[in-house]
Amino acid sequence: MLSTLSDDAVARQLTAAPPKGFIPMSVPGRVVKVGKKGDFASFMQPNQLWPQLDPARQMLERAMMEFTGKPNLVEAMKRFIHKDDIVGIKVNGIAGQKGYTMAVNFELILPTVEAVMGVGVPPENITVFEQFPTFLMGTRVSVKGYDLPEGVKTATHNNLDHKMPEISIYQGIKTKYCTTLLESTAVIDMTQIKDHGICGYTGTMKNITHGTVNNPHDHHAHLASPQIAMLYNHPIVTSRVRLHITDGFKVTYDRGPLDRDPRTRIPHGAVYIATDPVAMDRYGWHILDEERKSRGLKTLAGVKREPKYIQTAAELGLGVFDMNQIRVKEVTI
Repeated sequence: MLSTLSDDAVARQLTAAPPKGFIPMSVPGRVVKVGKKGDFASFMQPNQLWPQLDPARQMLERAMMEFTGKPNLVEAMKRFIHKDDIVGIKVNGIAGQKGYTMAVNFELILPTVEAVMGVGVPPENITVFEQFPTFLMGTRVSVKGYDLPEGVKTATHNNLDHKMPEISIYQGIKTKYCTTLLESTAVIDMTQIKDHGICGYTGTMKNITHGTVNNPHDHHAHLASPQIAMLYNHPIVTSRVRLHITDGFKVTYDRGPLDRDPRTRIPHGAVYIATDPVAMDRYGWHILDEERKSRGLKTLAGVKREPKYIQTAAELGLGVFDMNQIRVKEVTI
């Protein structure tokens, strides 16, 4: 039984593998950013919080096309997802709980789900999941009027649905990853660009680590560095996460990760695609520092919240940290 195995043996047992013969696309150091012509209001809904569905779909499709070289969204998704995969889509809605203000937008989640179905994945093999029900509602998934295609599942783990044995990843702290993650053979990480009061920056990696383990509170000491990097580096994670879609319609440059001060939530109007979590998080950190400096604020390092875990993740081999080596392709449609 798994419960009697060593940590290494559990890792081997729970490491996922792509369907036979399928090699998911992975490009270290590459990020694609797609924006849209016109002012921010022109492609947002009247409340200026949520994008219109068609522009969001168009931006996602173009970003995926630019990243893969494929002619449409479904063909691009085929570079990451196989029809025989069990797909988990980890969204982020922690800052959207009250008023749906700062969360991954439903208008980006829906075309992602539809593209996975277009690959041939049956809807019952797709799960959109979050940590808590209020976080999932923050994305408007499961809210009346915001329906996913019939058969697509939703799940929350509530820091309780973790059926695997405990393993030690950082300093002997016992932890477990959630069942939805473990039941997936492929994971799409959908996140945002936000300041974080503890670790400085929260983006692709923290959404997966602290958003899926049973005890995130035990991994927050000293700016959550290197805990985020180490939790992400575990083969349970690295064997599953294949694609990062960053909802950059808005960013939070200070006082995050919750939407405590609307003044720090600003229009950004972009969708990002990457397979390299380090490159995406490093670039997101750069965006926040530039926004902070333009407003007369100190950088994250200047306020002693430098997200050092991002560099640690690079040192562990998870991606490219050097901004001079990160290739960002920007496209406006």
